[in-house]
Amino acid sequence: MNKAETNVISSLFTGLLVCFIAAGCQTVPITGRQQLNLVSPSQEVQMGVSAFAELKKEAEICKDESINSMVGRVGKRIASVADLQNAEWEFVVFENDEANAFCLPGGKVGVYTGILEITKNEAGMATVLSHEIAHAAAHHGAERMTQGLLLQTGGELIGQAISEQDTEKRAVFNTVYGLGAQLGVALPHSRRQEYEADHIGLVYMARAGYDPQEAVSFWRRFAEYSRAMGTATPWFLRTHPLDEDRIRNIESLLSEAKIEYENYRRLQN
Repeated sequence: MNKAETNVISSLFTGLLVCFIAAGCQTVPITGRQQLNLVSPSQEVQMGVSAFAELKKEAEICKDESINSMVGRVGKRIASVADLQNAEWEFVVFENDEANAFCLPGGKVGVYTGILEITKNEAGMATVLSHEIAHAAAHHGAERMTQGLLLQTGGELIGQAISEQDTEKRAVFNTVYGLGAQLGVALPHSRRQEYEADHIGLVYMARAGYDPQEAVSFWRRFAEYSRAMGTATPWFLRTHPLDEDRIRNIESLLSEAKIEYENYRRLQN
């Protein structure tokens, strides 16, 4: 590919990118952050519903009615205040020792039994579910897909521009671009999304009538669990923030969430 052809492709890519950004700009609830999302709501929901249906076929579902009832009860309270229109909420507990939970697009929420020893009570479960529901309400999954598509397209375009370079130089570029995209863009953005889900989730749990101070208690228990598990991954390679940083951030947001909690309490009296 000669320089003129490369310039034409670059100009077309830039023009398309500007159009996509104009069409795909959205506002995240609660935080007001502007995000780029090129995945349509219908596509996002379809992927979430399909993936959840497959998971329910393959994974063991918890049969403990008391656990299922508690998770469903808490989940519905959080979902009732979430900014996610047309969601078909479903809360399923899976038999899995991992301390984890997730929410797929369309309102499909999964909880692993391994996290129950950390949640301890309904307020702890509300902390977990509000965080996961916040990811869905903020369309974080679709935003990550958009980011991945743009990084891939950018890499391919630059790769075409240096296609006449020798094999060794192209290999060096691919390595540097891949590491730069991961360490400089994808992982930092993932951590920012986690902070954002903490923020949104804290407001959601307060609006649903759960004391937001309980979120700090949960994350302190989770930090103890993490230390016991002994993870040694450096912070810059993590998809999630360090527990200590996360707790400090949540504590800084408590005053905002407590206003929502007091409003809830006033309405109940």
